[in-house]
Amino acid sequence: LILMAWAAPAGAAEPKAFTATSLAAIQAKYAGRPFILSLWSVNWCGHCITELTLLGQVAKTRKQLPLVLVSTDTPESSVAIEQTQKRLGLAQVDSWVFDDDIPERLRQAIDPSWHGELPRTYLYDAHHQREAVAGVLSEVRLRAWLERNR
Repeated sequence: LILMAWAAPAGAAEPKAFTATSLAAIQAKYAGRPFILSLWSVNWCGHCITELTLLGQVAKTRKQLPLVLVSTDTPESSVAIEQTQKRLGLAQVDSWVFDDDIPERLRQAIDPSWHGELPRTYLYDAHHQREAVAGVLSEVRLRAWLERNR
């Protein structure tokens, strides 16, 4: 399976608004292809930077890394989100930010068993069976997943 690059502008794009229907749109975009959904926060999660640093390092060598970043912050944090992603080599990834006055509604739409702890990552295979990773995704687990989902 060849992973196709997603369309991305030359510069860092403002994160798209993540609503209760956004996960379905993301899954449709990656239909038949594996992808990584990484939930993080620029404001409330120091460990998220550790995971994003790893993802940025991997993205340098795997230009077609199938990565979707969803910030659990608010649209008001978009500039900080863009700056953080750019600094970590993730300016070109598919980027979203929570956009709902009730963030619990978005967490429920993503995974009813998720209570908001970050970082939270979902590794989707080509059939969109997913593995949930609570806490920082390890490099060993990431590379093993990438090997299984070429």
